[in-house]
This record gives sequence, structure tokens and C-alpha cells, in this order.
Amino acid sequence: MKVLKFGGTSVGSAENINKVISILDQQSKTTNIAVVVSAVGGITDKLLEAASLACDKNLDYKQKYDTIWSIHNSVIEGLFSNTKNDKALQKQQDELQELVSEKLNALKSLLNGIYLINELSPKTKDKLLSFGEDLSSTIIYHTLHSRSVDATLKNSQELITTDANFNNATVNFKITNPKIQSFFESNSKAIVLLPGFVSKSVNGDITTLGRGGSDYTAAIIAAAMEVDELQIWTDVSGMYTTNPKLVKQAAPIVELSYKEAVELSHFGAKVLYPPTVMPVLKKKIPIVIKNTLDPEAIGTTITQNVTPNGNSPVKGISNIDNVALLTLQGNGMVGVPGFSKRLFETLAQEKINIILITQSSSEHTICIGISDFDAQRAKEAVDAVFEYEITLHKIDPIVLETNLSIIAVIGDKMKNHQGISGKMFSTLGKNNVNIRAIAQGASERNISAVIHKNDVKKALNSLHEQFFEIKTKQINLFITGVGNVGERLIEQIKQQKAYLKENFKISLRVAGLSNSRTMVVNDDGVNLKNWKKELENGEKARLDGFFEHAKNLNLRNSVFIDITANEAVSNMYSHYLKESISVVACNKIACSGNIEYYNELKALSRQYNAAFLFETNVGAGLPVLDTLGHLIASGDKVNTIQAVLSGSLNFIFNNFNAETTFHDIVKQAQQEGYTEPDPRIDLSGIDVARKVLILARESGHAVELSDLTSESFLTEKASNSDTVDDFFQTLIEDESYYQGLFKSAQDNNCQLKFVAEFNDGKAKVGLQEIPEGHPFYNLKGKDNIVMFYTQRYPEQPLIIKGAGAGADVTASGLFADIIRIANN
Repeated sequence: MKVLKFGGTSVGSAENINKVISILDQQSKTTNIAVVVSAVGGITDKLLEAASLACDKNLDYKQKYDTIWSIHNSVIEGLFSNTKNDKALQKQQDELQELVSEKLNALKSLLNGIYLINELSPKTKDKLLSFGEDLSSTIIYHTLHSRSVDATLKNSQELITTDANFNNATVNFKITNPKIQSFFESNSKAIVLLPGFVSKSVNGDITTLGRGGSDYTAAIIAAAMEVDELQIWTDVSGMYTTNPKLVKQAAPIVELSYKEAVELSHFGAKVLYPPTVMPVLKKKIPIVIKNTLDPEAIGTTITQNVTPNGNSPVKGISNIDNVALLTLQGNGMVGVPGFSKRLFETLAQEKINIILITQSSSEHTICIGISDFDAQRAKEAVDAVFEYEITLHKIDPIVLETNLSIIAVIGDKMKNHQGISGKMFSTLGKNNVNIRAIAQGASERNISAVIHKNDVKKALNSLHEQFFEIKTKQINLFITGVGNVGERLIEQIKQQKAYLKENFKISLRVAGLSNSRTMVVNDDGVNLKNWKKELENGEKARLDGFFEHAKNLNLRNSVFIDITANEAVSNMYSHYLKESISVVACNKIACSGNIEYYNELKALSRQYNAAFLFETNVGAGLPVLDTLGHLIASGDKVNTIQAVLSGSLNFIFNNFNAETTFHDIVKQAQQEGYTEPDPRIDLSGIDVARKVLILARESGHAVELSDLTSESFLTEKASNSDTVDDFFQTLIEDESYYQGLFKSAQDNNCQLKFVAEFNDGKAKVGLQEIPEGHPFYNLKGKDNIVMFYTQRYPEQPLIIKGAGAGADVTASGLFADIIRIANN
């Protein structure tokens, strides 16, 4: 024999009830089954709403009643939708509707009575709530009967006897078990249908079994009959590794022990209510959680002993929301017995349930977790009890913290595996999830942590990634500035996404995009196949708005990527870092501006465990800063830096000669994307100055931009031009000057290069004539070159050379920084 219980969703529509009937038909062919059903989905809440309105003298209760009537009538019509040409079925439908109408009329009379007397007692409330299961079981039974299924309907109130504790009655098993056994021993039907949740007191009054009552009904019958299996049919395929609504990678757990199931249920897994397990636990009856909407899914089997499968001992990660933390503390508690007793007695008298307890070994502090709903009442009660000690300053007034949640890592065998708690807390720490309290029982079956409710999604995803996924690390990207370089970066991400996931277990997801006009943010990730259209239809762009989106989404491993040259964007870096959102910057302003801000960003990066990377600030995609960082970290010291750091200027002077005009070459460089849209930024030398300044700072020198010497090669008219067009006009007018620069270099058998130097703590940039044989002489195209003279490389420098400009290589440099963060 088996017992099957179907929840409200499973019987919430004609379509779902048909699926239930199909399951019953299949299972009843091999064994007798008892079937416990809940009220039609949502009806219990509607009954309570109607009663509350009636009790408040609000005539809207009649509308609620009409809704209840309509829902049940709709279910019946759906179940008997093929009765047009079948008079017998039509008659059965009419009889069922008449029977249901009688029950609903009785409900209406009860609601009218509540309205008249303006009162809803616990006893009346139980009578009211019993209508839900009574109606659903009646409808399902008559549907089975109309389809010639071998079934009978038995009212659970005739089998389950309780005390008179209305709304949460206690079962009298000495009376109940013999009744159940006697009935089923005499039953000859293949299927026995029973309403869940309802019962009767020893005095014959209707009672209910409280929260999870239908599950409890099924467990009571299963234990009394010592059945082969208890099946709980719901709308999900078992108990999940964590909340699937918050973690998309969550998966059903195939097998759990009773104790693991109880822990998961207590900590928020809504599929099973803990008291359900108790009657069957003693009899070691397996419980199987199945999905009515997907009956072929394996589901979760809960048994006494679980076969080890060699995987992680962690079985699930669960959470409880709406938690408050009460802290009793003070020096007067140390070594004085009785404080804990008084605290817990006070809460017990207030009927406040304690979810979590932790106490410092110094006895200076006791923390307890309770429901937010009870928090203020608990604080007032405890403060009143300890008023004398608080007045004498022996203890502090109760400290109350709200808006918290508890997350719990659960598994039977965790105590036999080292490092579980270490993995848990290090994972939370890396994602800047602050832990307010910790509790771990001696059994080590449950490790719990109290965190802010806003961090729950990030915490669950991070822990699930750590304990259940194939070590795939998801990186969530928020990109601002999607022009030429940004577009190439997105294309590279799209191209490499599958490769990175397969070979490096890195999953890249673009969660936000912004340009100067619009922005789009999506928790599930922006569709990279259609990102331009999504961005075009996005909301109006705001720097603070984009940051708020990233902050509020609170995604793990978040990275902000700045591909602009905008100072206002660079001023936002500190805000991101303080939220543990890493920053990857193509923008040079933050690192070459005020040194106090540069140092602040470095400090925030360390404090909040968020990377601050800006490899593309110098040399685009070349590993200049990475190499320099390794030199410094390994104890080397930089003496001198010589570099050609402008790919645009190198392109210009490599292509400028007596047969071309300086104007045309600069125009070409602008059109091909080697310079900024405003070429004055490149030709003024400020860009190179910023780069060498960053190299100096990364070498450990506190240098400001004002300390740097810049020798401009532009004419005074070019330097003082008001617009880009004016600037280009000066190039035409001063062509003879630029030809003179070229001729001088040619006469000296030299090449013109714009060189950056740093030596003895001083930096300078300027146009130089480079003689033949020098490493800079043959530098072609848009290449950059950097030479580091260090204590380890005093005579022959360490040289880094390659393309230092262009959208593709700059995008690849940004991409490399993203991968560095992912591999951290």
C-alpha cells in the first residue's frame, strides 16, 4: 500500500486534476493507494480573506465568496467538458454541481453568521477552513466515479481524532491509529480519497492540523498502516539543492536522509513541512517528493540511510527570510548563572519561536534569531525583564537588528569532511557578504549564518557555485562606453563565451550596458545577439542610475568596465569598489589624476576584496602593467623607464614624410581610429604624459601630473585652437614647420618618435630624433615599446613591444583584465 498526497497546485485546475487522475490510475494498478488532497490552490487564503472581511463588517466578503464559487464551478466544468453528447455524464455533472452548491451555500451561511456576530473564533475558523479540502475531495471523487475508477471517498474527520486546540490540534494517536487501521483493513476499493488538514476533536468538533496539515494527514495514515511509501506530489521535481527561484542552476536532490530533509525544511525548503516527517520517521517509511506536472521526473527520495555517492557531503543550501537578531550583552553577565534561563523563559511566555542561538565563549553576549514579526514585542519583553540590570549598567538594552536572513549549508556527513565551513565563509567573504552571527551544532549537520536580506541571492548563488557546480565561476559584467572598443569587447565576449566555459570554467554574462544616451540592465544577462537594439530601447542613461542598478542586483563576481575617457565616470570607481564590484578601466583619468584618489582606489580594492585593474591604460593590450607589477612584487626596483607609448603618434610619424602633409596623416589616423575623435588629446602629448605617470606610480613613486615635463612639438596656433576644425586648419597653415621637423631628423639619419622617460623620480615626454640602431628606431605602424631598466636588468633592459593602439587590441586588453579577475 502507498499513500499519495497532492498539494493545492496539483489540484488547482481541471488540467492538473486530470494529471492527478492519470497518476492515480497508473499507480492503483499495482497496489492499493490512499490519496490525500489539499484544497484547490489559493482557496484557503480566499476563505480566510472572506472571513476577515465579514468579521470587519465589510460586505466585500460576498465578492470573495463569489470568487470561491466561480473557481470551483470552473474546475467542474473543465473536468466534465466532454459531456455534451453523453447524457449520463451530464447527469453526473449536474449532481456534482448541486452537491457542491449545497456545500457552498453552507459556507455562505457561515460567512453571513460571522458578519452578523462580528466575530471569528478559533472554533469557527476551523469549521470555515474545512470547506476547502471538503470541496476539492468531493469534486475529485465524483470525477473519478464518472470515469469508472475504482475509488471511494472517506472523510478524514472520521479517522483522525484530536484535542480541542483549534487551528493547530494535537492528534490523539491512541484513538486515531486503530480507526485508520480498521477502516483500511475493511476497505476493498483500489483508491481511497481523503481530504487533508481536517480532523475532529474528541468532543466531535471540527479541528484542523495547522500549517502543513495535509502533509501531516498523509503521514499519519502512512504511519498507521506502515505503508511501503509516502509520496508528496507538488509542483516541483523534488527538494532542490537551493531555492530554484533565486539560483537558476539549482537541481533536484535525488536522495536525502530524514534528518537532512528536516533541516532543509526548517530552513526554508517549502516542499516539505518538518512535522510531516515525524510519524513516518519512526516507522522508517520512505518519502518521495514528486512533480504532478512532470510525473516522470525522478524527484527526491527521503529515507533512513542514504547511500554515499562520493560527492560533496553538502546536500543543500537553504534560507529563512524575515529574520531579526536580538543581542543580550554586558559585562555583568560574565560568570553569573541564570541570564540565559530568564531570556528564554521570557520569549517562551511571549510564545516567540527561536530560530537560531549563538553565545560567545566569554559569556558576554547571547544572540538569538527570531521572526521579524515578533522582533519588537520580544525586545520590549526582554528589556522589561532585565530592567533592573540595565538600570545598573550591568547589561545593555537589547540590541535589535532587522532585515536579516539566515542561510544554512546542510548535509549529514559534513562532520567527516574538513574545510566545509572554511569554504562556506571564504566564499561569502570573497563576495563581501557580511556575516552577523554563526551557529553550528555539534552534529555538524547544519552550518548557519545570519546575513542581510539583500545579500541572500548573491550568497546562495556563490555557495551553490562552490559546492554543487562544476567549479564554473560566473562573472557579471557592467559595461559603460560601448563605442568602437566597447563593441569589439562585446564581440570578443560573444565569440569566446563557450570556449571559456568549457576550458576554463568561466561563465561571462553581460548584465548591464550603457552609453551616453541609454542604458540597459538585465539580471538574466543582456542578449548579446541583439544587444544594440536592447540598448537603444533602454532607459535614459545616468551614471548614478547605472551604479544603483549594479548595486541593487547585488550579483556575485560583478565587474564594472569603463571604456570612456570621461572624468565623471572615473569618479564613480570608489562607489563600485565599496560595493565589492571590481573595476576594469580603459579610462586613464583616475590613475593619472589626483594621487590621493589613485591611492584611495588602491586601498578600497584591498579593503573590499574587489579588483582594480587598468592594463589598457598603458600599451592597450600589451602586458606592460602586469609585467611591471610582477617585477615590483618580486622585489625588483625600477631605475629608468624609456618608452614610446602612443600608437597614434607612432603611426603619424612613421607615415609622415616629404611627400605627404602632416594634416593628411593626422586626418588618416583620426579616421582609422588611432587617435581620439579630438586628435589634440594625442598630439598634445597629454595622453603619453598620463601613461608614463601611471608607470611611475605603479613603480612606487608618488608623482603628480604637474611634476612632469612635457615638451610640445605643436605650434602655438595648434595648441591654442578652439575647435577640432580650427586645429586641422592650423596644420595646413603650419605645414612648413612640420616638414622642417621631418627634414631635421632625415638629415641626421634619425626617426621622429614621441618618447616618454622616467628617471631618478622625474618624468618627461617630448618629440625626439632617434638614431639608427636604437631599439625605438625601427618601431613601425602603431606599435608601442617600453624598456625597463631595473636592478635585475641594469644594462640590457626588459623590453615589451607590440601593437599599442586600435580597437581590437584595446578590447583584448580589457578582456585579459576580466579573465584575471575570473581566475583570482
